[in-house]
Amino acid sequence: MKISVNGQMTEVSSGLLGDILVELGYGDEKIATAINEGFVAQSARDTTRLTLGDRLEIVAPTQGG
Repeated sequence: MKISVNGQMTEVSSGLLGDILVELGYGDEKIATAINEGFVAQSARDTTRLTLGDRLEIVAPTQGG
């Protein structure tokens, strides 16, 4: 299924957010996720489904000062 990941169309094999994150290499990383501009809590990722054309945003924390 094709979804947008951080603005880039990407083919993924699963429809569950948790599985998609593993497939994309994020596994256990500390990240924030949003689908179609709505925040998705870490505790909801394994039950949150994406559909064709959804927009997934993945944001990793950065250090700075």
